[in-house]
Amino acid sequence: MKLLLSIALLLCLTLTIHAQEISDTSFGKGLINFTAKDSSFSVRFSPRFQLRSISSWDHDGSQYTSPEHNFIVRRARLKFDGFAYSPKLKYKIELGLSNRDLSGANQFNQNTPRYILDAVVMWRFAKNWELWAGQAKLPGNLERVVSSGNLQLIDRSLLNSRFNIDRDLGLQLRHKSDLGNNFIIREKFAISQGEGRNVTEGNEGGLQYTGRLEFLPFGEFKAKGDYVQSDLKREARPKLMLGFTYNYNQNAVRSRSGLGDYMFKNDGSLYETNITTLFVDAMFKYQGFSFMGEYAKRDTDQAIAVDTDGITPTGDIVLIGNAVNLQAGYLFKTNYEIAGRFTSLNYDSVTGNLPTKQYTLGGSRYIVGHKLKIQTDLSYTTLNSNKDNITFRLGFDIHF
Repeated sequence: MKLLLSIALLLCLTLTIHAQEISDTSFGKGLINFTAKDSSFSVRFSPRFQLRSISSWDHDGSQYTSPEHNFIVRRARLKFDGFAYSPKLKYKIELGLSNRDLSGANQFNQNTPRYILDAVVMWRFAKNWELWAGQAKLPGNLERVVSSGNLQLIDRSLLNSRFNIDRDLGLQLRHKSDLGNNFIIREKFAISQGEGRNVTEGNEGGLQYTGRLEFLPFGEFKAKGDYVQSDLKREARPKLMLGFTYNYNQNAVRSRSGLGDYMFKNDGSLYETNITTLFVDAMFKYQGFSFMGEYAKRDTDQAIAVDTDGITPTGDIVLIGNAVNLQAGYLFKTNYEIAGRFTSLNYDSVTGNLPTKQYTLGGSRYIVGHKLKIQTDLSYTTLNSNKDNITFRLGFDIHF
């Protein structure tokens, strides 16, 4: 609460100072845009939130049960970004305020709410080179790195929820190569703690290593559209990005690499195993049509966690297997869009999880692009080829 009160006070002071000024910013470009007179720093403040209505019907083996309804604030976030001292030294701070953003308190983060999503500095130390330091999203699967504010459907797929590598604390080195004729290659490397965001008591286990290559054979997308779902810019020429990510979490102590449950032994120590995660993905856009495809695979040295005797199972199991996610949509010139998604999950038998498939059909009305939109989707899920669930969702997003 002290943090939130401090932020509120800072904003009130800033708004008071500029109350008599007319800003040249516009909706979706940030609530506050400030640059020092001597150009020594800049600050942009961009709050956003997402409201969701969810109705879900479970299948009990003979019929669908009565629906369960839920209304939630899915995300509520405050983002600050800009540069410090020089435009070559950028920063980003993003705070999460919704229950989903704050959840996950445990002994490794001093049992406190996890307010901080991103806290990272980005230094462009040479042409086409950037060094990142702090907490940020790892260069993982495409769908995860796309901001939750730039999604084509209400939320990300089951592939992402089970296999993504999310955020972590560490260093990232990024480079872009221009091979001529608009062919671009981007290389991204990261060394991080391996236990996810907001960890204060560590480092447990080993470090996490991530490498990603991206190929853009037809040049860059408009407005960084390779990391924005839907072809809002209506690319005049075909644009394609192919991405390949390899992640190695040495002596990982959580059941989903940097996510999931900590795997404890009876004496309070942690079970450790090496976990590898592979992603292959693609983004294509052309004249309102967009397609995104992803493949994920996770494996480990030993999936079943064992106790101090090296034999007795503790009950924890690393979630290993593979998944495919295919998503496509078409944006009409009226800014209405229809989109569909198919996701298939296949787990290793040791996990005890059954094969899952999900089919989703959605529609969006973009009022001011992704900054102000209304979305809805309907999902049908099967478990081991049997009916499992139907979910209807309705959402509203506003991003200043």
